[in-house]
Amino acid sequence: MQSFLLAAGLGTRLKPLTDSIPKALVPVAGTPLLKHISQKLIDAGAERIVVNAHHFAQQIVDYIASQDWGVEVKISDESAQLLDTGGGLKKAQPLFSPDAPILIHNVDILSNANLQQLQHAHKHHDVTLLVSKRTTNRYLLFNDDMRLVGWTNIQTGEVRSPYPNLDPSACRQFAFSGIHMFSPKLFPLMDNCPEKFPIMDFYLNHCHEIDIYGATQEGLQLLDVGKCNALAEAEKFITTLNAASNIN
Repeated sequence: MQSFLLAAGLGTRLKPLTDSIPKALVPVAGTPLLKHISQKLIDAGAERIVVNAHHFAQQIVDYIASQDWGVEVKISDESAQLLDTGGGLKKAQPLFSPDAPILIHNVDILSNANLQQLQHAHKHHDVTLLVSKRTTNRYLLFNDDMRLVGWTNIQTGEVRSPYPNLDPSACRQFAFSGIHMFSPKLFPLMDNCPEKFPIMDFYLNHCHEIDIYGATQEGLQLLDVGKCNALAEAEKFITTLNAASNIN
């Protein structure tokens, strides 16, 4: 398995910390987010990790070079332009093997997700999205077989789908976790995409023609470390996860 760690964001919600360091290097319990997530990916079997970098990119390059990861870690340099999640993946394509699925993970998402279980769920799909019942305004829409059919913002009533007249109330609604599996065979479909685009736009534009499925996990806990006021909660979250891991 190979992984793409999305670490290029500006981290504006973490200001003033990100005025001097990239979001990926913000420490939680004394360890940068980049290290926390990379270790989780390695523990799940990642043999290659590609990290995209834009904001204070050289700091990320230097940090990666300073660590003994035990696996191959490469940088996809977006210092010239931030490409969003889809554009970042498209640019990083040459750094991936075409023969293994890619586990994509946001650098600011902490979780107790079972990534091996997600890999198993992905075996017969083109894309597998880890989703939850987390309360939000924006939901992915799935049919009864958990195949992606659209997206909705329940606050504005906006619906996006390649299926005409899709009724969100007739669909299964789940929140996206920021963790998903992607099959490299889909890269040719990105040839006509712009240089910069969100990966979810790509999924919604193609969900009627490729196999994109949602996967849930019992007891899934997720924490978005996107704001400074979430850092104290993140430290408690990491401490609890580490304690549970030691017991197991």
